[in-house]
Amino acid sequence: MKKFVAALAVAGIGAGTMALAPSATAASASDFDPKPISWGACTRPSLVKAGAECGSLEVPLDYAKPGEEKVSIAVSRVKHKSAQSQGVMIVNPGGPGGSGLGLSTLGRAVPKKAGEEYDWIGFDPRGVGESKPSLTCDGNYASYNRPQYVPTTRALEKAWFDKAKGYAKACAKNGAILEHIKTIDVAKDVDSLRKALGEKQINYYGFSYGTYLGQVYSTLFPQNVRRMVFDGTVDPRDVWYKANLNQDIAFDKNIKTYFGWLAKYDDVYHLGKTASAVEKLWYAEQKKLYDKPAGGVIGGSEWTDIFLQAGYYVFGWEDIANAFSGWVHKADWQTLKGLYDDSNPPGQDNGYAVYAAVQCTDVAWPQNWNRWKFDNWVTHFRAPFETWGNAWFNAPCLNWPAKAGKPVEIDGRKVPGILLVNEENDAATPYPGSLEIRKRYPNSSLISAPGGTTHSGSLSGVSCVDDKIADYLLTGKLPVRKPGNGSDVQCTPVPQPVPAPASAAPKSDVPSPAAEVKKEALAQALPF
Repeated sequence: MKKFVAALAVAGIGAGTMALAPSATAASASDFDPKPISWGACTRPSLVKAGAECGSLEVPLDYAKPGEEKVSIAVSRVKHKSAQSQGVMIVNPGGPGGSGLGLSTLGRAVPKKAGEEYDWIGFDPRGVGESKPSLTCDGNYASYNRPQYVPTTRALEKAWFDKAKGYAKACAKNGAILEHIKTIDVAKDVDSLRKALGEKQINYYGFSYGTYLGQVYSTLFPQNVRRMVFDGTVDPRDVWYKANLNQDIAFDKNIKTYFGWLAKYDDVYHLGKTASAVEKLWYAEQKKLYDKPAGGVIGGSEWTDIFLQAGYYVFGWEDIANAFSGWVHKADWQTLKGLYDDSNPPGQDNGYAVYAAVQCTDVAWPQNWNRWKFDNWVTHFRAPFETWGNAWFNAPCLNWPAKAGKPVEIDGRKVPGILLVNEENDAATPYPGSLEIRKRYPNSSLISAPGGTTHSGSLSGVSCVDDKIADYLLTGKLPVRKPGNGSDVQCTPVPQPVPAPASAAPKSDVPSPAAEVKKEALAQALPF
């Protein structure tokens, strides 16, 4: 789903996959021998606290020309603490565009001390964060009071079309890296990282889009894979246009679930006693904000983006509810602005720039605007919450200043056992993606959480899930694979929060240590 929100998880998905022979695409990466990483001190407080080391990896801008221009990949490492090591665990948080440098601390979130048996490797993919060059196009693109998302007039349609076209034009200043920032380029960087670390094989933990990076890597380099965990799995059939339309339907369902939760706790928030009443109020407030933005800055489009987070995760439900209630009952616009700014730091667009650069060049998007209009209007009538916001998020792909490639045909038949995790109402990476990857990776096992709406929620303190991940990392043992096209184990989802009654004192509940560790690590991964 595309959104101006910090937790940019997986992205859309589009035209059908076209085969690109793995042997041909992998060959150029195997010709490059990187220099070992020179490790030194880190500067991020969370990495310093975790005892991490930091360094950089030089890789070719173009793997077809390994002796020419290089780019720099920022890397961090938290070394194993056990007597023996099971090798490196490379982590990617998704996006594309998410910074993974802070995720070398993630091993602490794995129960049974399983994380202590690995060297955890975080990295900023090419173009991201502390890697060089770091992409930026227009830092004010997500600024306040933008046009109405739903193009009910020709003027609104033109305003967004021109805005997206202007962003694509601004991105051209990044130069040659725009031609070499596809998922396949990042997968080759991962293999260069493997070599620089002196490893024959890697272990890998991918969230959201990171699962697609893992799919591409394991298809190109199956012999270099030891263990893999995919949490929130991208459906490779849909990269990248179709996935966005699929997400629109799923997010509309999840926001209705959230409205139902608000109604359940009407004694706390006073927003409506039924889901339909809350939904009616939400759209009424959106309409008012388009006419008169809150504080002059939070219009109806920003209103949508703030609530989109509730479709991704249950973690922020109370904060969003308090902002909703505060606005309706106290005209508190500052809290709304704070939530929006947390997700869209003013003047920063690195994450979105990389997101667009990868999405727009991994595969060709439809170039006929009439196709977009038809598909998005049809979807909007089924799912009005986010459809047009998502469409405009991806609209720079209509005029992107770099050529699109052809995606790898994902094939996991040669890959050893991998563990898949997906809540069954995950909107960013809908559940059919995990079922598809389970088919393509015959040695995999899938843990699902029926009814769960949280995206990439592993290592959040749900023992049924996290203990199985720990067992797999410790021993390589997967849950027994069952016949048929379904999950192999079902667990309870990440639980919905239970707010304190309005008359009660603030809660003193202590979040699980695993959830806190993961939250801290992912906070470093979300720059946009």
